[in-house]
Amino acid sequence: MSTTKRKPAENKGLDKQAEASAIRTSERSEARVSEKIQVTPIAKTPEAIAFIRSSVEAAGLEISEETANQLFRYYELLVEWNNVMNLTAVTDFEEVVRKHFADSLTLNRAMDVDKIGSLIDVGTGAGFPGLPLAICYPQIKVCLVDSLNKRVRFLQTVVDELGLTNVTAIHARAEEGARRKDLREAFDCVVSRAVANLTTLSEYCLPFVKKNGVFTAYKSVKLEEELPQAAKALSILGGVCEKVETFQLFEMERSIVVIRKEKKTPGTYPRKAGMPSKSPLGLS
Repeated sequence: MSTTKRKPAENKGLDKQAEASAIRTSERSEARVSEKIQVTPIAKTPEAIAFIRSSVEAAGLEISEETANQLFRYYELLVEWNNVMNLTAVTDFEEVVRKHFADSLTLNRAMDVDKIGSLIDVGTGAGFPGLPLAICYPQIKVCLVDSLNKRVRFLQTVVDELGLTNVTAIHARAEEGARRKDLREAFDCVVSRAVANLTTLSEYCLPFVKKNGVFTAYKSVKLEEELPQAAKALSILGGVCEKVETFQLFEMERSIVVIRKEKKTPGTYPRKAGMPSKSPLGLS
């Protein structure tokens, strides 16, 4: 008895459904792009440059016209790139200057920034606070670390456009970067404006700090719970809270937490990706 082999039946119905679904997904993506409001940077005027200088002065730092022009070009690139990728929700010129540039430069409220030789910004995002610090303090060697490569490409574009020779942009998660021999316990100062709680931030950031160096966290004034909760983690990681500088910048209430690195961070920290946020050290 002969047996006739049949080809498996093609499920044309499912293929058409998949194709239709792909088309709908593509159309939705295109619609989102087309619906996004495109923002155009304001024109550079003497008034705009003067506004940058006066706003930065309110943060406690006097800058030259040349430096203000660099910050203005940074603003232009930020807005232009933000039209095609999510870098910041703040795009209004005056808000960028005050909430990003001036706020980044308030580090001088908490320490003598001129004495910093090397600095790393962990989870830098669109470059805050690291890039404004690098622009205004060109003698500091600044490293910017972010987990998204597209953001790192933006940062590198700003660095190249402004001719910043003191800045390196690195694509890495904090947990990975802290295990690199060239980055671990290699910096005088670590900064972060990330929104994570202080316990989690400390595990991400303290491994980068040299012994006797500092980790400085930019925060709001609401630290009543965060500081006590972070005490055990700081002890484990080799740090101690040295001081909290609280101040008002324009309409914003701000704090900078200064954590001194007294001893080396044990090699087991930071833990593997995701653990510092999912299970904060000393709280679980």
